[in-house]
Amino acid sequence: MQEIVRLALYKSILIFFVILFCADYPAQTYPDAQVDSMLKTGIWHIVNQEYTAANEVFHSLDLEYPQLPLGKIYLAANMIAEAYDYAQDFDEKYILKILESAKEQSDVLIRNDKENIWYRYFYALAEGYISYFEAINGNWFSALSTGINSISAFEKILIIDNKFFESFIAIGTFEYWRSRKMEFMNWLPFTNDTKETGINLLKVAIDSSSYNTHLAVNSLIWIYIDQKKYDDAIKVAEKALAEFPQSRTFKWGVARAYEEINPLQAIELYSEILDSYPSSLKENYKNEITLKHLIAQQYAKLGEEEKAIQYCDEILSTKNIPKKTQDELSGRIERVKSLKKELSKKG
Repeated sequence: MQEIVRLALYKSILIFFVILFCADYPAQTYPDAQVDSMLKTGIWHIVNQEYTAANEVFHSLDLEYPQLPLGKIYLAANMIAEAYDYAQDFDEKYILKILESAKEQSDVLIRNDKENIWYRYFYALAEGYISYFEAINGNWFSALSTGINSISAFEKILIIDNKFFESFIAIGTFEYWRSRKMEFMNWLPFTNDTKETGINLLKVAIDSSSYNTHLAVNSLIWIYIDQKKYDDAIKVAEKALAEFPQSRTFKWGVARAYEEINPLQAIELYSEILDSYPSSLKENYKNEITLKHLIAQQYAKLGEEEKAIQYCDEILSTKNIPKKTQDELSGRIERVKSLKKELSKKG
């Protein structure tokens, strides 16, 4: 028990001093300038939804630096981002295969050089992406187990270097949502509320991390929405959109926040997202139906029943929806029917 208390106290002190002083330090960059440049370029392409260009960069990174797992990790990250953005099926076997390969390669690197903080980062990052992928695929038990391993690896990095800001993104996100989901158990010993700690770590990461700032931004947007701090969510999202004006990732977040304070602005943003998908995705109805439903809901809030019903009708008259997509959207389609029925009574 004393060891648990000592570890909890140590972590609290560590995080306090990191938050207090770290803003004065520059972000870390990988010591090889070419690797650093390729990483930043490829990630920039991901945030801008230029997935083919990102794939080319990370494929080159993997070919030119086969001794590093970074190319593999970000090839998987790019594939996950593209499939999630386009609401397409994931190539699960391939994604897990290259992430597991990256994790094993990182483990070998660590065994050969235990003091190299970047090797530890590669391992934690690979484990983190495996956890994230399992979570969005609905494999919650595996995601939790892998996620805890990833967080433990990131925490070990901070023990070595408490200014390794890339670690703050995963730890900050984990600390917030772990505490948020365990609120009902806060009366138990050692279940401290760490939501603010998580938020503070993400704020530092946004200002100080080198590669995955966009992940910290997106996490903070949805945390503020969860807290009903919609103005704060909008402020963070709009700052990100000033740099990446076409980013659907940030637009989804800011649109969700605007639902609560300015439904008309939410409609505009959801319409922009709807119009921004490539024409090649016409046969994929998931995003189209989801966005039209969200727009219909906003018009209903504004009392514009006719416009809301029009969007409901567009959804319900959609033809040739694949059976798998119909099954996945069955709950939403029922909600669309209920919304139309409710609005029709008012008319």
